[in-house]
Formats: sequence, C-alpha cells, structure tokens
Amino acid sequence: MAEQTAPPESTGTPGARSAGPPGPAAADRPDKPDAAVVRDALGVGIAVGLSGFAFGVTSAGSGLSLLQTCVLSLLVFTGASQFALVGALAAGGNPYTAAAGAFFLGVRNAFYGLRLSQLLAFPRAVRPFAAHWVIDETTAVTLPQPTRRAARIGFTVTGLTLYVLWNLTTLVGALGAEALGDTDVWGLDAASPAVFLALLAPMLKSTVERVTAGLAVVLALTLLPVLPAGVPVLLSALAAPVVLFLSGRTKPGATPQDPEDTPATRRGKTARQEKEERHS
Repeated sequence: MAEQTAPPESTGTPGARSAGPPGPAAADRPDKPDAAVVRDALGVGIAVGLSGFAFGVTSAGSGLSLLQTCVLSLLVFTGASQFALVGALAAGGNPYTAAAGAFFLGVRNAFYGLRLSQLLAFPRAVRPFAAHWVIDETTAVTLPQPTRRAARIGFTVTGLTLYVLWNLTTLVGALGAEALGDTDVWGLDAASPAVFLALLAPMLKSTVERVTAGLAVVLALTLLPVLPAGVPVLLSALAAPVVLFLSGRTKPGATPQDPEDTPATRRGKTARQEKEERHS
C-alpha cells in the first residue's frame, strides 16, 4: 500500500484531522510523545511476555516435549490458541479437535490484520514478518495511537518485547516443569485467559458487545461438561450471530418516532430554517 506523501488538506476548522490514516506529515508532529508510546508498549510486552512461563509449564505437564513446546511458541505465537491446544490435549481431547479449537481462536488475528495493515502501512517486504506479530496485545496497543508513527512504534516495541520474552519464558517454564511437580495445583493454565480477559474487558463498550461476551461465556460453561474438550470454545462463537440477529430485530436504543416528525415536516423545517438564515 502506497503511503500518503502530501500533507492532509485543511478543512478550515481548527484542530480538524483528515479522515484517513495518519500520514508521515502527521507523524512528524505526534500528539503523543514517543517515550510515552514506548513505555506503554513495554508495559504490555513485559507483563504478558512473562506469562510464557505458565505456558511452558502447562505444555510440558500436558505431555508435549521441550522441542514441541518451544516450536509452538516460536511459530504459533498466540497465547490463547496455544493454551487452548495444550489444555485440550491434557484433558484427553482428540488432537484434531484441539487443533481446530486453537485454529479458530487464532482466526481473529486475521481480522486484526485487516485494520492494522491500513493503519501501519508497512513496506511490502516487511508485512510477512509483521503479520506474525498481529495478536491481541499488539492490536490493543496500536489502535489507540493518534498517528501512524506512534502506531508503528507501539506495534514494533510491543511485538518485539513480547516475542522475545514469551519464547524465553516458555523455554524456562518447560525446563522447570519437573521442579514444580503437579502443574494442575498451581493453576498456571489460567494465566493467559486472565490476561486476554483483562485486555478484552475495556473494549466491550456497547450493550451488544457485552451481551455477546456474556452469552459466549454461558455457552462455553454450559457445554463444557457434556462435550469433548475444545468443542465448547468453538460453539461459543455462535453467540455473535445470535445476538446480532436479535439486536437487528429489536433495535435496542431506538426511540418511538414523533408523529409530527415525518419527511415532509422535516423538509418544511429545513426550508424555514434556510429562510430565517437568509433574513438574519
């Protein structure tokens, strides 16, 4: 994608911004200092990267070898999918079902990529490498940034910090699994889901989003005792189309229309307003 080379056109309104993604001209005058972006990115990268230790311990406890555990973190690099896979295997689930659950959890990253590709506009040669870092945490840090420069810094620092720490702590956790003994007692498999929920919760701003998340949780917990490991996670995705269908029928938040508020009366009001403006 070619980058914008001309400065945004002025709209004549003080403080107005262009509608498209921020270009290099805007990046030269960031609204947020680079140091603040780096600080936020490091905070997320370090906090989440350390939880790779929990994955290493959990993966080794589920029966995967040291090599298999490290390769998962190197190549898959999406904590929720990794925990879903080893958790389903540890519970005795079918490997294909476990892999399917992990795959569908990871599909969300493709949708993140659609938005980030426009916002970051990396050179074509860099995009395949950047795509490997498109995960929940990098998306959460990148999207709120006010300029393209800040977004690129946030994405790069978060991705690099998290990738290095996650893989190092995965190795340490897998090596130290035997010293910890029974990993189920420690409950380390809950670390990544807890981090994911902490990142997700502030993003659930509308009623539809909260209802969808709540219904997904109810579906997963209800189906967990009766279906093989990994399947409840897949079926909980049905919450989204159900809530969207119901919200489309009920149209929450809509107010009854004023009987006098018709297209004809609106046109009449507009005409009167224009006439008053001409006379004033």
